[in-house]
Amino acid sequence: MLDTKNKSKIIKHYSIHEKDTGSADVQVALFSEEIERLTKHLKKHVKDNSSRTGLLKMVAKRRRLLEYLKQNSPKRYAKVIKDLGLKK
Repeated sequence: MLDTKNKSKIIKHYSIHEKDTGSADVQVALFSEEIERLTKHLKKHVKDNSSRTGLLKMVAKRRRLLEYLKQNSPKRYAKVIKDLGLKK
């Protein structure tokens, strides 16, 4: 889990308006941060299959959100991809 301070910083950076906490941009950024954290964990704990399952689910959710952004708002999609350093 991300700590509250880190999470609020990410939300503030990627939010569209002041009270935005659930837009696709914010969700993709939060999933990306959590994916990085879980990847580091799994390099250390190779046999942790339940965490691996959670990681795969997060990757799939992030991919679906990115597809949604790509179809509905290409400018925001490009910005998020560039900021997070994702391949697409």
